[in-house]
Amino acid sequence: MQHPDQPTFQLGLFKPGPPALDDGTAQMVREIVAKGAMPPLVLVVDNCRAAYDRLRARGVEFTQEPVDRYGTVDAGFRDPSGNGWKMIEARKGSH
Repeated sequence: MQHPDQPTFQLGLFKPGPPALDDGTAQMVREIVAKGAMPPLVLVVDNCRAAYDRLRARGVEFTQEPVDRYGTVDAGFRDPSGNGWKMIEARKGSH
């Protein structure tokens, strides 16, 4: 169930279904994602603090504010289904 203050999230680049998955498997994947059972997911951004500010202004609830760590910056949040996300700033020159 989606929290009323959270923006809508979608799977983005991967939409379960043909040709990667048959219809039955695609439905199972959608149900697993909706239950928050995905392993931690990673979102790479150019500027973690700016992305944090934008997402927070849109109602995303973060579990960890941006932190300098290992030569980059990262933050954590959960999507409306409870799936954990780590937002990591891309290191300079890694694109």
